[in-house]
Amino acid sequence: MSASRPLPLQAGLAGCSTWSPWLWSVWLASLVCAAMVLALGLGRYPVAVSDILRFLASSVGLADMPADQYALLHNLLVQIRLPRVLAAALVGAALSASGATFQAVFRNPLVSPGLLGVLAGSAFGAALGILLALPWWLVQTMAFGMGIAAVLMALGIAGTFRQGGLVLLVLGGILASALFSSLLACVKYVADPYNQLPAIVYWLMGSLAVADLQQLRWVAWPMLVSTLMMCLFGKALDALTMGDEEAHTLGIPVRPLRYTLIAAATLASALTVSLAGMIGWVGLIVPHMARLLAGPGNARLLPLCVALGALFLLGADALSRTLATTEVPIGIVTELLGIPVFILILSRARRAWV
Repeated sequence: MSASRPLPLQAGLAGCSTWSPWLWSVWLASLVCAAMVLALGLGRYPVAVSDILRFLASSVGLADMPADQYALLHNLLVQIRLPRVLAAALVGAALSASGATFQAVFRNPLVSPGLLGVLAGSAFGAALGILLALPWWLVQTMAFGMGIAAVLMALGIAGTFRQGGLVLLVLGGILASALFSSLLACVKYVADPYNQLPAIVYWLMGSLAVADLQQLRWVAWPMLVSTLMMCLFGKALDALTMGDEEAHTLGIPVRPLRYTLIAAATLASALTVSLAGMIGWVGLIVPHMARLLAGPGNARLLPLCVALGALFLLGADALSRTLATTEVPIGIVTELLGIPVFILILSRARRAWV
């Protein structure tokens, strides 16, 4: 039987294998920036790419634009669309990198960022904040804090047994997810069914509509730092995927490295939930897509995951804004996109993983 032909994009990426990491990163960043410019023009009031580029040139003094047109585009592009476009790129990149990191750390291609309970904990924290009628920034802070608390609970359960290893980490995550999911159900049960419960359910479906530039100023930096940290440890992750004993022989401090990467992935995941609510499938399917294109090596896989995750969520956000007259929650869009995409890559996923 003849070997299956590589995908066109896969063949193109293979031809770039001689590129330096710097050139590779610049190419991926340029692709994401181009997608962000396109996303700025999409919506109920579409804006041509030429007008966006002219507006950007006018902002830095390289072109002239009538004052009324400039004010209109500034309000539409900068005040309304730019925050959610930036949030979509950040959330998609962070979730994808976290998913790939968890899959490498736990040596399981079906692992997602919610494995250790961060998503369930964040959901409970936000729902509790909405139930208590707290300010929105405090609701997001509670979502972040409870997500971290859920992971700490999972790590604490695993830490009570010295020889548990990865199995007890997974079991600790299952217990933490079960606990915080039960607490979330209790909050939904006692919430006002006319005001609070719809707000909780809508937040659980995910949305980028509440993102603003002021919020992004304090969320973006820790999210970028944790994502960059995961990318920098790509070669060390390759050693972890070979097993603890093999990693030890290569001089890798397995336990400190594992918990450092779990902490970075957890921080990024918790921040995405506090920023945009529950957005599923991104951290599961995007690493598979990247693995099909770049192979299993994490040094090349993780930067590609960052770019593909940003592109995937930018596309999902564009669909959520244009599918209907009212905005569709982005969590629904990612689930509807994720299921067929995951089915399509199943036939190649096993070959790409090995």
